[in-house]
Amino acid sequence: MLHARRFLPSLSLLSAFEAAARTGSVTIAARELDLTQSAVSRQIRALENHLGVELFVRERQTIRLTLAGDAYAREIREALRRISTASLNLRANPDGGTLTLAVLPAFGNRWLMPRLAGFLEHHRGMSVNLVTRLSPFDFKLDSIDAAIHFGDSIWPGAELTPLMGERILPACSPHFRDRHRLQQPGDFLQVPLLHLTSRPDAWEQWLIGHGVPEPTVHGMLFDQFTAAAQAAVAGLGVALLPRFLFEEELRRGDLVEAFQDGEIDGGGRYFLACPTERLAYPPLAAFRDWIAAVAKEGG
Repeated sequence: MLHARRFLPSLSLLSAFEAAARTGSVTIAARELDLTQSAVSRQIRALENHLGVELFVRERQTIRLTLAGDAYAREIREALRRISTASLNLRANPDGGTLTLAVLPAFGNRWLMPRLAGFLEHHRGMSVNLVTRLSPFDFKLDSIDAAIHFGDSIWPGAELTPLMGERILPACSPHFRDRHRLQQPGDFLQVPLLHLTSRPDAWEQWLIGHGVPEPTVHGMLFDQFTAAAQAAVAGLGVALLPRFLFEEELRRGDLVEAFQDGEIDGGGRYFLACPTERLAYPPLAAFRDWIAAVAKEGG
């Protein structure tokens, strides 16, 4: 480790280089860092001397990254971002009880958020940060402690704690239902269907499960359930939605079931995915126990 530190430049040199690389200007970088232009130029030169690599091509009054400089800038930018995030988290919670959780948007906003106060109430020294992720990622490349995952119990490098399944139903606005009068599953092939990009074959599976052979479906694509649900409320089509996430719209009558007896099992489960090397981290262990208990109680 000590040998590797010989190659570790100072933070001031890295900050000067990153700002110049991002803005494409030493002048703008100097203004951003509250330094003189000559000071930023000296820091970039010092970094190049330290690394033994030219990071910029200098042409009159302009600079542009070399191929090596461009690759280095991308990695440095991410490293500085992670240092900044870690510092912000520590400042926000000096006791060190910070948990950063990646959530699926609809699950996070509609199921987790209303219940999170109960967790924080019993863990007053702890803070929880939420970020959005729509698909699995490599925990080693991101500063995230755990993630909410839907699908199969597969996530390389992570241990999955099962939370709950879901029931999905075809939902639309009352006006849409009254206008189209969907009497049998095959009728859905004649109306606009709203699709989720993360579940591209959901409608095909629903139709096949209801006896429609080899259905060909078209319609609008959405990357989040909430957007698809809003489109359904607006009368743009029928969406397949998890009942437990949209109970409020169904209760109010903004959404109605487009077809009686159309509710089916969603075909997957929600899990809490935890990187194996973080399982003993106290905030994560506490959150894992809590969310598993709340999900088990149906809470």
